[in-house]
Amino acid sequence: MSAGTLVLLRHGQTDYNVAMRLQGQTDIPLNETGREQARRAAEVLAGIAPDAVVASDLSRAADTARAVAGPLGLDVVTDPRLRERDFGLWEGLHGDVIAERWPQDYAVWRGGGHPESVGAERRGHVGVRFADGVADAASRLETSQTLLVVAHGACITSGITALLGLDADTWSGLSGLGNCHWSVLQASEREPRWRLTSHNVAA
Repeated sequence: MSAGTLVLLRHGQTDYNVAMRLQGQTDIPLNETGREQARRAAEVLAGIAPDAVVASDLSRAADTARAVAGPLGLDVVTDPRLRERDFGLWEGLHGDVIAERWPQDYAVWRGGGHPESVGAERRGHVGVRFADGVADAASRLETSQTLLVVAHGACITSGITALLGLDADTWSGLSGLGNCHWSVLQASEREPRWRLTSHNVAA
C-alpha cells in the first residue's frame, strides 16, 4: 500500500535565506519570521489533515515539521535522505561571491548544468534519494491517507521531478518554492506513479 496524497512543504525562513546565501546541508535554524511562517502554515495544513509527517533531519525543516505536526498530535519522523542538496564549496556563500570566484562553474550552474569542480551534489542524485525517502514513508500508509513531507527548496523540486518519472539532471521545468510554500501530488494508477496537482502554494 501507499499514501494517496503527498504534501511537500518547504521549511520557513532562515537568516541565510534573507542574506541569499546557499545553505545546502549546513544546519541553519529558522529565524523569527520562519517560525511565524511555520505557525501560519500549520493553521492551513490542519485542514488537509495529514496522517503522518516525515522531515529532513536539518533543524530548519524538522522544526517547521514539528510546528505543523504538534497541533495535530502527530510525531515527526526524520530522514537524512530528505536533506537539502549538498552544494559543496559554495555552501554559505552569496551568488555574487560564487560568480566572482568560480565564474565558469557559476555560468554552467545558472544555465542549468552541473558545476563539476566544487563538490556539489548532482540534481539527479538529490531527486532519487528524496523520492526514495518519500516512497518509504508513503508505503506505511493507506491510499486514503496523506503524507506530509517537510524539506528544502532544491531537494523538493528535484524530488518532484523524480516522482514524476523525469531526470532532474536534464529536466528543470518547475519553479522554486517559497519559504513555507508547498506542493501536492496525487497517486495515479498509471505510470508515472504520481501526478502534480498543486505547486508553490502559500498559506
